[in-house]
Amino acid sequence: MYEYSEECLKTFLKKQDQLFDESVAENLEEAESFLEDCMAVVVDTLEEVKDYLEESGMDVSGMSDEEIEDAAEVFALEDGSYLIVEE
Repeated sequence: MYEYSEECLKTFLKKQDQLFDESVAENLEEAESFLEDCMAVVVDTLEEVKDYLEESGMDVSGMSDEEIEDAAEVFALEDGSYLIVEE
C-alpha cells in the first residue's frame, strides 16, 4: 500500500475537479482511500510523468512539458513532484 503525503492528499482534494465532474472525496481519509483504490502514483520529475503516461498507452511524443503538466490526470505538488491519477 502506497503512503500519500498530507500535501498530496490536500492537493488532490483541492484540484480533483480538474479530472472529475463531481467530487470523489470530501476529506483527507476519503482522498487517501480513493487514491489507493485507483492506484495513483507520485513521481519526482516531469520526465517520470512522461514515462508513466507512455507506459500507460498515452502518446505524449508531440506534447510539450506544459501540455503534460496541464493533463487532467497530472497534479503538480508544491515540492516539485507529481501525482498521477487515472480514472
